[in-house]
Amino acid sequence: MADSQPPAQNWNAFVEQWNEQFLDALEDNMEAQARFVESWSETVGDISEDTEISDGVEGYARAYETWMNASKQMVDRMNDQLEGEDVDVEEFRDIWLNTANEAFKDVMSTTAFAKMTGETVGDVLELQQQADEASQETLRTLGFATETDVVEIGDRLVELERRQHAVEEKLDRVLEHLEDEQ
Repeated sequence: MADSQPPAQNWNAFVEQWNEQFLDALEDNMEAQARFVESWSETVGDISEDTEISDGVEGYARAYETWMNASKQMVDRMNDQLEGEDVDVEEFRDIWLNTANEAFKDVMSTTAFAKMTGETVGDVLELQQQADEASQETLRTLGFATETDVVEIGDRLVELERRQHAVEEKLDRVLEHLEDEQ
């Protein structure tokens, strides 16, 4: 099995392929950061309080620093591999995954993110309430028992059972009293 190219050309092709892959990964990273910055800017733009804005900007700055450190790690590990060190390909993946986790923690720990999340949860709960009210009204219109109706009936049954129990206790006392008099 003879190779028609000298080893140096194979090495050059290998290095060129690695460089292309690294540049593609770096470009993808920069595009992801740009999308992140754009999304974050839109979110921060909706925030009114200065403390939330500064906290949000600080969170973004921490996340950006995390991404830049990851880029440096990638370059360092790429250089290590080019110098002959055995670097597992999964290490590159792990760097990006860990970095993504850290960057999201940096952003999600801000009051701006908490406010945005709270508003979103509030909006979802409001929509859920409106949907529940619409379904209850539809059931009522169709003549079916609604959840409210069933709960009301359940409450009435519990009250009737309580009263029945109280009447039974009084009746037992009256019967005991009558038996004692005989």
